[in-house]
Amino acid sequence: MINTKKFGEELKKKGFTFYSGVPCSFLKSFINFAINECEYVMATNEGEAVSIAAGASIGGKKSVVLMQNSGLTNACSPLASLIYPFKIPILGFVSLRGEQGLSDEPQHELMGQITTQMLQMMEIHWEYLSLDFEEALNQINRANGYIEQNQSYFFVVKKGTFEAEDLVRQEKKQSANLILQGKNKEDQLPARFDALKVINSLKDTHTIQLATTGKTGRELYELEDAPNNLYMVGSMGCINSLGLGLSLTRKDRDIIVLDGDGALLMRMGSMATNGTNSPANMLHILLDNNTHDSTGGQNTVSHNIDFVNIAASCGYTNATYIHNLVELEEQIKAWKQNKTLTFLYLKIAKGSKKNLGRPKIKPHEVKERLQVFLHD
Repeated sequence: MINTKKFGEELKKKGFTFYSGVPCSFLKSFINFAINECEYVMATNEGEAVSIAAGASIGGKKSVVLMQNSGLTNACSPLASLIYPFKIPILGFVSLRGEQGLSDEPQHELMGQITTQMLQMMEIHWEYLSLDFEEALNQINRANGYIEQNQSYFFVVKKGTFEAEDLVRQEKKQSANLILQGKNKEDQLPARFDALKVINSLKDTHTIQLATTGKTGRELYELEDAPNNLYMVGSMGCINSLGLGLSLTRKDRDIIVLDGDGALLMRMGSMATNGTNSPANMLHILLDNNTHDSTGGQNTVSHNIDFVNIAASCGYTNATYIHNLVELEEQIKAWKQNKTLTFLYLKIAKGSKKNLGRPKIKPHEVKERLQVFLHD
């Protein structure tokens, strides 16, 4: 078995101090170390953990994700369509439940057979974490080499790999909603493009704008392609978590997350994680047209959802319903003056800008350009 604390300290020496993950009994001791000794963000699911770690990585921190192999399926979307095209390096630890020859629960049987195949198919470099401490140190060096070349690396962890490590520090994060403003007048339903114009006009040299998958990112790109913009491709529902990781890492920057109803519904648990961590420099704007615009205008299931009250109950300090573009401008300016974790909700018209193009810059170039902007 590996001495968990010594192993974790070796990772810290290499700069791995930011963790996000979902609990697993095989990894509990390592998770306990991360909570005790590092910055650890408990995620609601594994895909969210990958996205949070990706945001922290863009922000300049070497990031680690921890998950059970059953959760690897949940993480496939951001691993394949965020980590891969943007070339974001993260270090992963995936437990091997359902290992052949060992008795385990029936739900782990298939995943035990296909875990390593899934990593290979997603072109993720991986190896089994050794139970020999000296060899494990060599593995850390190997993994770090890949990370520093902008390539992710995963360890598959078998049962009994880590020695016991008690959980000695578990901070109970509590955040409270202080401002809750619901709907009190008619919606003016502006076009998304016009809403983005207002948002973009208020940015400054400290602002990062993260646009969700589909028409939102494409319209922001057409409005103005700028080095402080990131246009999400694929990994639907993950922009919110990417924003959390970046906001926690770069507290000197204003992080504005531009979300859509279909995307947010897909990973709505991320709002609870946001509220728990409550980064004051994060502004979460939801543009809701009750529609999947990018795929033909099919209805989403957002018609009956009260996003503002959900945000408030999740711990967003400010959750406000916006009725028009004037209010949108006022609320963004107010947030800049008095930063708290804020959720702004605006109903917009269906449809998008005519003859809308797609970003001509590659995703990894968008990331690299943003990283240069962050370090200026």
